[in-house]
Amino acid sequence: MATVKFTAMKDGDRQDYEFLTAHEIDYAARTGERLLDALVLLDEGLSGYKITRLGHSLQAATRAWRDGADTDWIACAVLHDIGDIYAPFNHDEYAASILKPFVREQCTWVVEKHGDFQRLYYAHHLGGNRHARDRFAGHAYFDDCDQFCERWDQSSFDPDYETLPIDFFRPFVLEVFARKAYDPSVIRAGERVPLTDPETARTRTGASQ
Repeated sequence: MATVKFTAMKDGDRQDYEFLTAHEIDYAARTGERLLDALVLLDEGLSGYKITRLGHSLQAATRAWRDGADTDWIACAVLHDIGDIYAPFNHDEYAASILKPFVREQCTWVVEKHGDFQRLYYAHHLGGNRHARDRFAGHAYFDDCDQFCERWDQSSFDPDYETLPIDFFRPFVLEVFARKAYDPSVIRAGERVPLTDPETARTRTGASQ
């Protein structure tokens, strides 16, 4: 069987859909690789900064890694701006949708809202509302998003910062997207994990010197 028998979905039978399911499982298993390939396209994205959007993403992830962040945070730091390629007006929501089945709810929320939180640093220069984040005040993950932006996002436009290469982060991304989608033990709804782990940070910093 090389293809399904039907030309309209309503005409498919069990054999058709079992065949498609096997193909979909195989395709989904390579999601992480496709995202890493797509991430490279950020090098051809929006210009004007001192580094490319890919450089920014890798620098944010490098800062996360050096802060002792766990795999979920690191993968999210790498991919938080992946939406810049195809969804420049809602890149944060786009990235969050990709990550949502495979990382903690906490991390998904932070990626989804980071665009609003980043406005603190620039919106007032353009006549906009730099306090757009305030509508989320009191949310369980508010402080996490604040620190994600302060420590890793807004600070990662430095051409002189020693940034780790994309291949360094490949295992983190592949690990995340190899997980079972929407596994409650992964999503961990309502749980918070600190962005930084000082002991892990000391170990990593020492190993990289």
